[in-house]
Amino acid sequence: MTTAPINQTTISTWFKGLQARICQALEQEDGKATFQEDAWQREGGGGGRTRIIQQGNVLEKGGVAFSAVHGAITEVMQQKLKMPSGEFFATGVSIVLHPYSPHVPIIHMNVRYFELSQDDQIHQQWFGGGIDLTPIYIVPTQAKWFHQQLKQVCDQYHPDYYPQYKSWADDYFYLPHRKETRGVGGIFFDRLQPSDTNPLESCWHFVQAVGEAFAPTYIHLMQENKTKTFDEQAKAWQSLRRSRYVEFNLVYDAGTKFGLETNGRTESILMSMPPEAHWRYNYQPDKDTPEAHTLQHLKKEIDWINL
Repeated sequence: MTTAPINQTTISTWFKGLQARICQALEQEDGKATFQEDAWQREGGGGGRTRIIQQGNVLEKGGVAFSAVHGAITEVMQQKLKMPSGEFFATGVSIVLHPYSPHVPIIHMNVRYFELSQDDQIHQQWFGGGIDLTPIYIVPTQAKWFHQQLKQVCDQYHPDYYPQYKSWADDYFYLPHRKETRGVGGIFFDRLQPSDTNPLESCWHFVQAVGEAFAPTYIHLMQENKTKTFDEQAKAWQSLRRSRYVEFNLVYDAGTKFGLETNGRTESILMSMPPEAHWRYNYQPDKDTPEAHTLQHLKKEIDWINL
Protein backbone atom coordinates (compact mmCIF):
# COMPACT_ATOMS: atom_id res chain seq x y z
CA MET A 1 0.00 0.00 0.00
CA THR A 2 1.13 3.54 -0.69
CA THR A 3 2.45 5.64 2.19
CA ALA A 4 2.64 8.87 0.16
CA PRO A 5 0.17 11.71 0.82
CA ILE A 6 -3.24 10.84 -0.57
CA ASN A 7 -4.05 13.31 -3.32
CA GLN A 8 -4.92 13.42 -7.01
CA THR A 9 -1.36 12.73 -8.12
CA THR A 10 -0.63 9.79 -5.82
CA ILE A 11 -4.01 8.18 -6.49
CA SER A 12 -3.81 8.45 -10.28
CA THR A 13 -0.16 7.35 -10.29
CA TRP A 14 -1.04 4.27 -8.27
CA PHE A 15 -3.95 3.43 -10.58
CA LYS A 16 -1.65 3.75 -13.58
CA GLY A 17 0.78 1.33 -11.94
CA LEU A 18 -2.07 -1.07 -11.17
CA GLN A 19 -3.02 -1.11 -14.84
CA ALA A 20 0.56 -1.98 -15.79
CA ARG A 21 0.85 -4.78 -13.21
CA ILE A 22 -2.45 -6.37 -14.21
CA CYS A 23 -1.61 -6.25 -17.92
CA GLN A 24 1.76 -7.87 -17.29
CA ALA A 25 0.21 -10.66 -15.21
CA LEU A 26 -2.50 -11.35 -17.80
CA GLU A 27 -0.02 -11.41 -20.68
CA GLN A 28 2.16 -13.89 -18.82
CA GLU A 29 -0.77 -16.21 -18.11
CA ASP A 30 -2.23 -15.95 -21.61
CA GLY A 31 1.15 -16.80 -23.13
CA LYS A 32 0.42 -15.46 -26.62
CA ALA A 33 -1.27 -12.10 -26.99
CA THR A 34 0.01 -8.77 -25.71
CA PHE A 35 -1.83 -5.59 -24.86
CA GLN A 36 -1.89 -2.83 -27.44
CA GLU A 37 -2.07 0.66 -25.98
CA ASP A 38 -4.23 3.51 -27.21
CA ALA A 39 -3.23 6.71 -25.40
CA TRP A 40 -5.74 9.55 -25.61
CA GLN A 41 -6.36 13.07 -24.42
CA ARG A 42 -9.66 14.53 -23.26
CA GLU A 43 -10.57 17.86 -24.81
CA GLY A 44 -11.83 19.25 -21.52
CA GLY A 45 -8.78 18.13 -19.53
CA GLY A 46 -6.78 15.00 -18.76
CA GLY A 47 -6.71 11.73 -20.65
CA GLY A 48 -5.87 8.09 -20.31
CA ARG A 49 -4.54 4.93 -21.87
CA THR A 50 -6.77 2.10 -23.01
CA ARG A 51 -5.03 -1.25 -23.37
CA ILE A 52 -6.66 -3.97 -25.45
CA ILE A 53 -5.74 -7.65 -25.77
CA GLN A 54 -7.18 -9.83 -28.55
CA GLN A 55 -6.92 -13.34 -29.99
CA GLY A 56 -4.78 -14.83 -27.27
CA ASN A 57 -4.49 -18.40 -26.06
CA VAL A 58 -7.03 -17.74 -23.31
CA LEU A 59 -8.31 -14.21 -23.81
CA GLU A 60 -10.32 -13.64 -26.96
CA LYS A 61 -10.81 -9.95 -26.18
CA GLY A 62 -10.20 -7.81 -23.16
CA GLY A 63 -9.54 -4.28 -22.04
CA VAL A 64 -7.70 -2.72 -19.12
CA ALA A 65 -8.27 1.03 -19.14
CA PHE A 66 -6.77 3.82 -17.05
CA SER A 67 -8.00 7.39 -17.05
CA ALA A 68 -7.45 10.61 -15.13
CA VAL A 69 -9.68 13.44 -16.30
CA HIS A 70 -10.65 16.83 -14.94
CA GLY A 71 -12.56 19.98 -15.80
CA ALA A 72 -15.67 21.98 -15.10
CA ILE A 73 -18.79 20.02 -14.15
CA THR A 74 -21.35 20.37 -16.91
CA GLU A 75 -25.09 20.71 -16.37
CA VAL A 76 -25.57 17.14 -17.59
CA MET A 77 -23.04 15.89 -15.02
CA GLN A 78 -24.74 17.89 -12.29
CA GLN A 79 -28.04 16.22 -13.10
CA LYS A 80 -26.61 12.71 -13.42
CA LEU A 81 -24.40 12.88 -10.32
CA LYS A 82 -26.80 15.06 -8.31
CA MET A 83 -24.14 17.56 -7.30
CA PRO A 84 -23.51 21.31 -7.46
CA SER A 85 -21.31 23.14 -9.93
CA GLY A 86 -17.55 23.18 -9.57
CA GLU A 87 -14.41 21.48 -10.86
CA PHE A 88 -14.08 17.71 -10.92
CA PHE A 89 -11.25 15.21 -11.00
CA ALA A 90 -11.85 11.53 -11.71
CA THR A 91 -9.39 8.69 -12.08
CA GLY A 92 -9.55 4.92 -12.08
CA VAL A 93 -8.99 1.56 -13.73
CA SER A 94 -11.69 -0.43 -15.49
CA ILE A 95 -11.37 -4.02 -16.75
CA VAL A 96 -13.50 -6.44 -18.74
CA LEU A 97 -12.12 -9.75 -20.04
CA HIS A 98 -13.87 -12.11 -22.48
CA PRO A 99 -12.09 -15.49 -22.67
CA TYR A 100 -12.18 -17.80 -25.66
CA SER A 101 -13.20 -20.88 -23.67
CA PRO A 102 -16.78 -21.09 -22.35
CA HIS A 103 -15.31 -22.60 -19.18
CA VAL A 104 -13.26 -19.51 -18.29
CA PRO A 105 -15.61 -16.88 -16.85
CA ILE A 106 -16.00 -13.29 -17.97
CA ILE A 107 -14.76 -10.88 -15.31
CA HIS A 108 -15.19 -7.18 -14.64
CA MET A 109 -13.43 -4.86 -12.23
CA ASN A 110 -13.53 -1.15 -11.62
CA VAL A 111 -11.76 0.96 -9.00
CA ARG A 112 -12.14 4.72 -9.08
CA TYR A 113 -11.80 8.04 -7.26
CA PHE A 114 -13.87 11.20 -7.72
CA GLU A 115 -13.28 14.66 -6.35
CA LEU A 116 -15.36 17.84 -6.57
CA SER A 117 -13.75 21.20 -5.79
CA GLN A 118 -15.20 24.65 -5.29
CA ASP A 119 -12.99 27.73 -4.94
CA ASP A 120 -9.91 25.48 -4.92
CA GLN A 121 -11.20 23.58 -1.88
CA ILE A 122 -12.26 19.93 -1.93
CA HIS A 123 -16.02 19.89 -1.46
CA GLN A 124 -16.71 16.18 -2.00
CA GLN A 125 -14.51 13.12 -2.54
CA TRP A 126 -15.26 9.44 -2.74
CA PHE A 127 -14.11 6.05 -3.97
CA GLY A 128 -16.05 3.37 -5.80
CA GLY A 129 -15.49 0.04 -7.46
CA GLY A 130 -15.92 -3.68 -7.25
CA ILE A 131 -15.30 -7.01 -8.94
CA ASP A 132 -17.93 -9.34 -10.36
CA LEU A 133 -17.78 -12.67 -12.17
CA THR A 134 -19.91 -13.89 -15.08
CA PRO A 135 -19.38 -17.61 -15.70
CA ILE A 136 -20.85 -19.06 -18.87
CA TYR A 137 -21.22 -22.30 -16.90
CA ILE A 138 -21.62 -21.77 -13.17
CA VAL A 139 -19.50 -24.05 -11.00
CA PRO A 140 -20.69 -23.51 -7.41
CA THR A 141 -17.34 -24.45 -5.84
CA GLN A 142 -15.58 -21.86 -7.99
CA ALA A 143 -18.22 -19.23 -7.22
CA LYS A 144 -17.74 -19.98 -3.53
CA TRP A 145 -13.95 -19.63 -3.82
CA PHE A 146 -14.31 -16.36 -5.73
CA HIS A 147 -16.54 -14.88 -3.03
CA GLN A 148 -14.17 -16.08 -0.33
CA GLN A 149 -11.34 -14.09 -1.91
CA LEU A 150 -13.47 -10.95 -1.93
CA LYS A 151 -14.66 -11.46 1.62
CA GLN A 152 -11.07 -11.83 2.83
CA VAL A 153 -10.24 -8.44 1.31
CA CYS A 154 -13.34 -6.78 2.73
CA ASP A 155 -12.95 -8.24 6.22
CA GLN A 156 -9.53 -6.61 6.59
CA TYR A 157 -11.20 -3.21 6.60
CA HIS A 158 -14.74 -3.57 7.94
CA PRO A 159 -16.94 -6.54 8.90
CA ASP A 160 -19.93 -4.96 7.15
CA TYR A 161 -18.19 -4.41 3.81
CA TYR A 162 -18.66 -7.86 2.32
CA PRO A 163 -22.35 -8.41 3.20
CA GLN A 164 -23.24 -4.85 2.18
CA TYR A 165 -21.23 -4.78 -1.04
CA LYS A 166 -22.20 -8.33 -1.99
CA SER A 167 -25.86 -7.39 -1.67
CA TRP A 168 -25.23 -4.20 -3.64
CA ALA A 169 -23.66 -6.26 -6.44
CA ASP A 170 -26.60 -8.68 -6.46
CA ASP A 171 -28.98 -5.76 -6.93
CA TYR A 172 -26.82 -3.85 -9.40
CA PHE A 173 -25.79 -6.68 -11.75
CA TYR A 174 -29.34 -7.78 -12.40
CA LEU A 175 -31.35 -7.84 -15.63
CA PRO A 176 -34.98 -7.14 -14.63
CA HIS A 177 -36.32 -7.90 -18.10
CA ARG A 178 -34.71 -11.37 -17.94
CA LYS A 179 -35.30 -11.87 -14.22
CA GLU A 180 -31.75 -13.13 -13.86
CA THR A 181 -28.43 -11.90 -12.53
CA ARG A 182 -25.57 -11.21 -14.91
CA GLY A 183 -23.48 -13.89 -13.22
CA VAL A 184 -22.54 -14.90 -9.68
CA GLY A 185 -22.04 -11.33 -8.54
CA GLY A 186 -19.18 -10.19 -6.34
CA ILE A 187 -18.88 -6.85 -4.59
CA PHE A 188 -19.94 -3.38 -5.71
CA PHE A 189 -19.67 -0.07 -3.86
CA ASP A 190 -19.99 3.60 -4.72
CA ARG A 191 -19.47 6.95 -3.02
CA LEU A 192 -17.34 5.48 -0.25
CA GLN A 193 -16.57 8.74 1.54
CA PRO A 194 -14.14 9.41 4.36
CA SER A 195 -15.66 10.02 7.78
CA ASP A 196 -14.63 10.30 11.42
CA THR A 197 -14.92 6.52 11.79
CA ASN A 198 -13.58 5.65 8.33
CA PRO A 199 -10.78 8.07 7.40
CA LEU A 200 -9.56 8.74 3.88
CA GLU A 201 -6.50 6.55 4.40
CA SER A 202 -8.62 3.51 5.27
CA CYS A 203 -10.94 4.05 2.29
CA TRP A 204 -7.96 4.35 -0.04
CA HIS A 205 -6.20 1.28 1.30
CA PHE A 206 -9.39 -0.75 0.87
CA VAL A 207 -9.69 0.31 -2.77
CA GLN A 208 -6.03 -0.57 -3.31
CA ALA A 209 -6.60 -4.01 -1.79
CA VAL A 210 -9.55 -4.63 -4.12
CA GLY A 211 -7.42 -3.64 -7.09
CA GLU A 212 -4.51 -5.85 -6.07
CA ALA A 213 -6.83 -8.84 -5.53
CA PHE A 214 -7.92 -8.87 -9.16
CA ALA A 215 -4.95 -10.47 -10.92
CA PRO A 216 -4.28 -13.42 -8.56
CA THR A 217 -7.99 -14.18 -8.27
CA TYR A 218 -8.66 -14.22 -11.99
CA ILE A 219 -5.44 -15.96 -12.95
CA HIS A 220 -6.38 -18.79 -10.59
CA LEU A 221 -9.70 -19.16 -12.42
CA MET A 222 -7.93 -19.03 -15.79
CA GLN A 223 -5.56 -21.80 -14.74
CA GLU A 224 -8.35 -23.95 -13.34
CA ASN A 225 -10.50 -23.80 -16.47
CA LYS A 226 -8.45 -22.99 -19.56
CA THR A 227 -7.55 -26.58 -20.50
CA LYS A 228 -11.11 -27.96 -20.24
CA THR A 229 -12.51 -29.23 -23.53
CA PHE A 230 -15.72 -27.87 -25.05
CA ASP A 231 -17.88 -28.40 -28.12
CA GLU A 232 -19.95 -26.28 -30.48
CA GLN A 233 -22.96 -26.43 -28.17
CA ALA A 234 -20.88 -24.87 -25.41
CA LYS A 235 -19.69 -22.13 -27.78
CA ALA A 236 -23.28 -21.43 -28.81
CA TRP A 237 -24.28 -21.15 -25.15
CA GLN A 238 -21.34 -18.80 -24.55
CA SER A 239 -22.49 -16.59 -27.40
CA LEU A 240 -26.00 -16.48 -25.96
CA ARG A 241 -24.75 -15.60 -22.47
CA ARG A 242 -22.56 -12.90 -23.97
CA SER A 243 -25.70 -11.33 -25.42
CA ARG A 244 -27.01 -10.93 -21.88
CA TYR A 245 -23.78 -9.16 -21.00
CA VAL A 246 -24.37 -6.74 -23.87
CA GLU A 247 -27.95 -6.14 -22.78
CA PHE A 248 -26.88 -5.28 -19.25
CA ASN A 249 -24.06 -2.94 -20.29
CA LEU A 250 -26.12 -1.01 -22.81
CA VAL A 251 -29.41 -0.86 -20.93
CA TYR A 252 -28.55 -0.78 -17.23
CA ASP A 253 -24.86 -0.14 -16.57
CA ALA A 254 -24.55 3.30 -14.99
CA GLY A 255 -20.96 3.86 -16.10
CA THR A 256 -21.68 3.04 -19.74
CA LYS A 257 -24.80 5.20 -19.83
CA PHE A 258 -23.09 8.09 -18.04
CA GLY A 259 -20.08 7.96 -20.35
CA LEU A 260 -22.14 7.94 -23.52
CA GLU A 261 -24.54 10.65 -22.30
CA THR A 262 -21.69 12.98 -21.27
CA ASN A 263 -19.70 12.64 -24.51
CA GLY A 264 -17.12 10.27 -23.08
CA ARG A 265 -14.63 8.43 -25.23
CA THR A 266 -16.75 5.88 -27.09
CA GLU A 267 -14.03 3.32 -27.87
CA SER A 268 -12.93 3.16 -24.24
CA ILE A 269 -16.52 2.97 -22.97
CA LEU A 270 -17.45 0.14 -25.33
CA MET A 271 -14.29 -1.90 -24.82
CA SER A 272 -16.47 -4.01 -22.50
CA MET A 273 -18.40 -5.47 -25.40
CA PRO A 274 -17.67 -9.12 -26.32
CA PRO A 275 -16.20 -9.89 -29.76
CA GLU A 276 -19.30 -11.89 -30.70
CA ALA A 277 -22.79 -12.41 -29.29
CA HIS A 278 -25.98 -13.99 -30.56
CA TRP A 279 -29.66 -13.74 -29.76
CA ARG A 280 -31.91 -16.78 -30.23
CA TYR A 281 -35.64 -16.36 -29.99
CA ASN A 282 -37.08 -17.82 -26.77
CA TYR A 283 -34.26 -20.32 -26.30
CA GLN A 284 -34.87 -22.75 -23.44
CA PRO A 285 -32.18 -25.29 -22.52
CA ASP A 286 -33.13 -28.89 -21.99
CA LYS A 287 -33.86 -30.01 -18.45
CA ASP A 288 -30.95 -31.29 -16.32
CA THR A 289 -28.29 -29.90 -18.68
CA PRO A 290 -25.32 -27.75 -17.62
CA GLU A 291 -27.04 -24.83 -19.32
CA ALA A 292 -30.22 -25.32 -17.29
CA HIS A 293 -28.13 -25.70 -14.13
CA THR A 294 -26.52 -22.33 -14.82
CA LEU A 295 -29.88 -20.61 -15.28
CA GLN A 296 -31.04 -22.00 -11.94
CA HIS A 297 -28.15 -20.18 -10.25
CA LEU A 298 -28.70 -16.78 -11.87
CA LYS A 299 -30.58 -15.50 -8.85
CA LYS A 300 -30.13 -12.74 -6.32
CA GLU A 301 -29.03 -13.30 -2.74
CA ILE A 302 -27.41 -16.70 -3.14
CA ASP A 303 -25.10 -17.20 -0.17
CA TRP A 304 -22.22 -18.58 -2.21
CA ILE A 305 -19.79 -18.89 0.69
CA ASN A 306 -22.16 -21.06 2.71
CA LEU A 307 -23.84 -22.83 -0.21
